[in-house]
Amino acid sequence: MKSFERIKTINGKEYAYFITPYYDKELKKIRHKSKYIGKSVDGKVIRPIKPLPTVVYSYGEFIPYNHILKQLEITNILKEICPKKWNIIQCLVLNRVLRPLAIQNIQRWLDGTILSEECKSGLSSQSLSNFLTEIGSSSLPQHFMHRFVEKTEKINSVVYDLTSLSSYSKLNSLLEFGHSKDGDGLPQFNLSLAVDKERGIPLVYDIYPGSIRDVSVIDNTIKRMKDTGVEFSALVLDRGFFSTSNIDGLVSNKLPFIIGAPFTLKEIKSIISKSHEVVEDPNLVHMYNKKSIFVKDVNLDIGSHNIKGYLFYDIKREQEEKNSFYVRLHETRDALLKTTIQKWITPEKKFESIAKDMKSYFEYKINGNAFEITLKTKAIAQRINRMGKMIILYNGNFSWEQVLSMYKEKDVVEKCFRTLKSDILASPLNAQKSDAVKGIVFIMFVALILRFKLFDMMRCVKLEQKYNVSALMLELEKIKKVKLQNGEMVTTEVTKKQRDILDALKLCA
Repeated sequence: MKSFERIKTINGKEYAYFITPYYDKELKKIRHKSKYIGKSVDGKVIRPIKPLPTVVYSYGEFIPYNHILKQLEITNILKEICPKKWNIIQCLVLNRVLRPLAIQNIQRWLDGTILSEECKSGLSSQSLSNFLTEIGSSSLPQHFMHRFVEKTEKINSVVYDLTSLSSYSKLNSLLEFGHSKDGDGLPQFNLSLAVDKERGIPLVYDIYPGSIRDVSVIDNTIKRMKDTGVEFSALVLDRGFFSTSNIDGLVSNKLPFIIGAPFTLKEIKSIISKSHEVVEDPNLVHMYNKKSIFVKDVNLDIGSHNIKGYLFYDIKREQEEKNSFYVRLHETRDALLKTTIQKWITPEKKFESIAKDMKSYFEYKINGNAFEITLKTKAIAQRINRMGKMIILYNGNFSWEQVLSMYKEKDVVEKCFRTLKSDILASPLNAQKSDAVKGIVFIMFVALILRFKLFDMMRCVKLEQKYNVSALMLELEKIKKVKLQNGEMVTTEVTKKQRDILDALKLCA
């Protein structure tokens, strides 16, 4: 069935249409699709003159994030707490989540996007710097978190952790040299995040000077979460937050928590060294994710509190850890034995540079220009003895399955940190003022909410099996908005791939 042109007379005037026949399976007959071509005058078809485009805007990549801004009521919250400049905050957030740039380049980016039609304010480098400083010195971030938590669905468990962020600035009073988690040698500040474990969405953040250690921030975090209105059934903490004062603070505030116990604790070492009966008692075997695991109730006196916990022993994990440890031990020893110590090199520094975190398992002597290596069998035995074992303490009414499951899934906050550093922060900050840093961190926090809400949407419809976020954005950004000479705004054609993505996420172009 070939397509053809047909002239139709409507109200005495002739119009040309392009006719495409097709077979309708339901009606079981030939039907036709018609597309208007133009007017027919004296047998000639006069096609309508389409207005030429004046500008083409980036548009498609904003579709899912604009939906999230409305769904989570973030736009409404920003309008409420910053009525005059809410749109600037939203532009900065969208820039961070889509294409993070230095502030001097944001206006250039904005000019090529559909946002330029909505945000008419000039975003010069100086005005943005002043605005970020204004945000950082105000209570706006706290008001945002309070209103955001109010509008968030019921929270079951919260995962909390701390990371360090670096800066090139030497004048920022917030920055200090501490134990950098990135090992870049730059001054740093610490950022804490409380994340809704089920949805993976950040809820609360706080900023601390760079020298403050993990164990000293819990008290402020408790106050911040209470002030923001966060309520939860479990606060999940890594063993890095384990301390007598932190446990006392959590118990005194009657907060339900789950926390890993460090192997450096004397009481933990004692429990581990006496745990051989766990392996031998078949009554302690349980099934977890279709695998066997030994579980034993334990109790620990920490300060004035008796804390309950579970000792977990995983045979498969023990074998994997042993194999990995012995391979590294063997490789490190061989590297040390093959090393030639030059006269200008300090043996101790050379030893530490090669052995690194395995140095506690070796003793060495210098024989000529080479190392003589002896293994520390007691230290190795202690390390081997705790392999496959883990003690998790808790306060509240939790079964061993709940404790293990929630603790294993605490990496949700680590995913936030990785995304923050690799996709949203992109590089060390260069702000000179502490308040400017605080303003930038607020923008990054809101951007993280958007990014992880999109992760959650993709996961719910299994779209993450086909695309990561970068690939999904690359596909959607091909959708453009075209502004015609008559002022009309039209959207370019949507391809099948783009339509499949939008339909899966229940979005409209």
